[in-house]
Amino acid sequence: MQMEPEAVMKKRKTKGMKKVLFILLKTLGVIAILIALFLAIVFVVNIISNKSEQAKIETYGQLVPVDGKKMNVLIQGKGEETIVLLPGYGTAAPALDFKPLVDELSPFYKVVVVEPFGYGLSDTTKKDRTTENIVSELHEALQGLKIDRYILMGHSIAGIYGLDYVSKYKNEVSAFVGIDTSVPTQGGMDVKFPIKTFKFLKQSGVARLISKLGPNPYDGLPFDDGIKEQMRLLANKNAFNTSLLNEMEHIKANFKAAEHLTFPKDLPILFFIQANNTDVEGWLPLHEEQVKDSIHGKVMTYEGGHYLHHTRSKEIVESLKGFMEIVN
Repeated sequence: MQMEPEAVMKKRKTKGMKKVLFILLKTLGVIAILIALFLAIVFVVNIISNKSEQAKIETYGQLVPVDGKKMNVLIQGKGEETIVLLPGYGTAAPALDFKPLVDELSPFYKVVVVEPFGYGLSDTTKKDRTTENIVSELHEALQGLKIDRYILMGHSIAGIYGLDYVSKYKNEVSAFVGIDTSVPTQGGMDVKFPIKTFKFLKQSGVARLISKLGPNPYDGLPFDDGIKEQMRLLANKNAFNTSLLNEMEHIKANFKAAEHLTFPKDLPILFFIQANNTDVEGWLPLHEEQVKDSIHGKVMTYEGGHYLHHTRSKEIVESLKGFMEIVN
């Protein structure tokens, strides 16, 4: 049997490899086209959905002029003493998110929920989200409403802004109450966030898709279906907006700047802290350290998630009332 010349075998082998490579490239090309088509559909659906959902968002509260823009503020209750509520980072609709707590507080206090720029129904802003700017804007909103004496109560990152706030406006704040609030020296806040990735997720519509495919974060919580739907709409509207991304960029610097700040010794401090926090090392001792020199300082722990006001509002209000009766 006559063997094929080596040159012919090499030629046939090369031809076979080219065919495989062609099929591979063609397959990759088809996949790339499908991905591009998928992203284009997601992008278009996002644009259409944004316009459609904008009309479904229901207004609440009142718009207050701040730094040439509008900041949304909800006021509920007519008590003699005022409580100002500040949200944690990224809370899409603070006035709605705080509703279980506001409903428990309002029979006894005048409750003021401030939605910073980029949150809820407030405008966004091009001003850097430094603690200094955020605190100044919050104070301007309260001044515009002629609110000049109040308990400052905040969730999560409000613990950082609150330190700066009470140092600047000590004569206006009668007490500080923290709901699982951040501490300047807690670990993990020097991380570099993938801002460009989040911006892409927002602009491409992928963020909306991820949200839709994921579990409903409000399932099982004490909100009616109407409130849950409004929070979903505002989450789609506000997620990764320019102000929130800018605030994220400043988180490391804002925590660093707060390291030298402490609460005034004569300012009553009450912390409601998540008892089972396993994400931050020394969560309870960090807060105990913050109140150790306070004349009236107390730390209370509750089982629950980071958003303790979703499930522990009744207990929070009862404890707050008892605490303020002692210090007043």
